[in-house]
Amino acid sequence: MTILGAVCLPQLPPERLRGVAEAADEAGLDELWLWEDCFLTGGVATAAAVLAWTRRLRVGVGLLPVPLRNVALTAMELSALHRLFPDRAIIGVGHGVQDWMGQVGARADSPMTLLREYVTALRALLAGERVTVDGAYVRLDDVALDWPPPRPAPILIGGTGPRTLRLAGEIGDGTILTGGTTPGQVRRVRESRGDGNLVVYLHAATGPDAEARMEGERVRWGYPSITDRAVTGDAGAIAAGVRRWAEAGAGTVVLQPTPDDPDPEGFVRFVAQQVRPLLTS
Repeated sequence: MTILGAVCLPQLPPERLRGVAEAADEAGLDELWLWEDCFLTGGVATAAAVLAWTRRLRVGVGLLPVPLRNVALTAMELSALHRLFPDRAIIGVGHGVQDWMGQVGARADSPMTLLREYVTALRALLAGERVTVDGAYVRLDDVALDWPPPRPAPILIGGTGPRTLRLAGEIGDGTILTGGTTPGQVRRVRESRGDGNLVVYLHAATGPDAEARMEGERVRWGYPSITDRAVTGDAGAIAAGVRRWAEAGAGTVVLQPTPDDPDPEGFVRFVAQQVRPLLTS
């Protein structure tokens, strides 16, 4: 069965996050996803808060930019999340937006090398191993976590380019595909990877001004057309769209509202209470 989630965009002020999280939890949403976009909100801080405010909601972070974070610190933080909130945290990592990485002096000459070294070391640390590595970017000297997760912690990798997607299939436990990914693109990634652990963001808007807001998204992201890149309309229309991405190979479809959605709490309730039932009937 397809997992259905929603994004709480970081353009929403942090003080609004609790209301959205509690609405999602009470409505029965499968997953609430958060972003660590520069220079808005931190992914680990917001994920920890949402997990603490809720009882059953799974919380995804997609994604943590690896150039910003020492791998040992990331391992410490993720281990704490997995031990405090077992089976509820879903973490993705990736290159980050290169212009943003340049702004903070963290841009890597070889993002692919960094990502490979980072995920390899992070996986070993989260598995409770003692790690020594002297890579081009990742350097650890006899490092081990005192409190590793009690069970293996999956690491998802986000990406858009073919090299990153191949690397995600090789060393990741799942792949996060950005909003604007078409069903055809999902199908090609699914066929090349050979598994169904694909998380796909899907632009979505509902309400009387949905079409106008989605046109704004098309312009903002530079899409030549919104066809096959978004879903708009009532619950039936959006559920039908979700099915298309699911049939193409997405194991998780995460509906991504527009930044100017007038009711973020209402959006997560809509996804959980109106769209979700149509996918299970």
